[in-house]
Amino acid sequence: MGVVKMSRRVWVAGAVMSLALAGGATPLSSAEIEHRTDYSIRLSGLPVATATFRSAFNGNRYTISGSLQSAGLADIFSSTKGTTSVSGTVSRGRLHATNYSVNYKSGKRSRAIDVTFHNGNVITASMTPPRRKPKNWVPVSTADMRAVLDPISGLIIPEGSRVCPKTLPIFDGESRLDLKLSSKGTKPYSTKGFEGEVVVCGIRFVPKSGYRKGRDDVEYLRKLQTMEIWFAKAEGAKVYAPVYVQIPTKLGPVTVSATRFGG
Repeated sequence: MGVVKMSRRVWVAGAVMSLALAGGATPLSSAEIEHRTDYSIRLSGLPVATATFRSAFNGNRYTISGSLQSAGLADIFSSTKGTTSVSGTVSRGRLHATNYSVNYKSGKRSRAIDVTFHNGNVITASMTPPRRKPKNWVPVSTADMRAVLDPISGLIIPEGSRVCPKTLPIFDGESRLDLKLSSKGTKPYSTKGFEGEVVVCGIRFVPKSGYRKGRDDVEYLRKLQTMEIWFAKAEGAKVYAPVYVQIPTKLGPVTVSATRFGG
C-alpha cells in the first residue's frame, strides 16, 4: 500500500476508516463542549503519518476539523498533507452531516472533495480535479447517495446507541461503502487523557460503488475478516469515538492509535 493510497484512504474512509473525532472533553461554556484527539498512523510498526482532530458540540450541532501530515520515511519519499472539516446536527442517535470537505496533497498530486447533505441524502458532491473513470468503474447511483453518513461523523456513536452498529452506510464524496460492525467485547486501553475499558468491534469493508471493479486493494479489503476498531467513551461529549484501528495489509498491519484522547 503506497503512501498516496494510504493517506487518501485515511481521509475518505476506505482502508483507514478510523480517523474521526475522539477525545475527552473540556467544557468551554454551559452550552459548548470542545475536545481534541491526536493519532499516530503506522505501517508494520513504522510511523507513516500523524493526525489531529478538534471538535465542538453546541446543543444539537457539531463541527469537526482535522489535519494529517506524513511522518517518518513516508515523509521523505512523498510528503503528504491534508485537512478535513465536517459540520451537522445530532439526531435520532446519529451524527448527520450537512457539509463535509477534504483537501489533501501528496507530492505533486492534490485533490479537493466537497459534499453537502440534507436529512442524510447527498445534495451535491464534487471532486477537483475530477478523477478519470476507467471502463470497469462501478458508478455511484442516485439511490447509493440516500440515507448515508460521511466517513467522519459515521464513526462517532452517541451515548445510548449501539456502539458496534450492524451497518454504517458511508459516502466519502466518491465511493459508497458499507462498514459492517460486530461486537467483540471490551479491552483495557490507556493513552494521554484516557485510561479505562474500550468497546472492541470487528469490522468488515463492503464496497458498493465508486471504485474500479476488480481492483486488488479493494478486493483484499473486501475479504478481510480480522479488522478491528476500538471505541472509547468521551464522557463530556457523551459519545464513543475510535481510539485504535488495526487493518492487515500485504505489507504488514496498518494501525491507527490515539496518542491523546482529550486531556
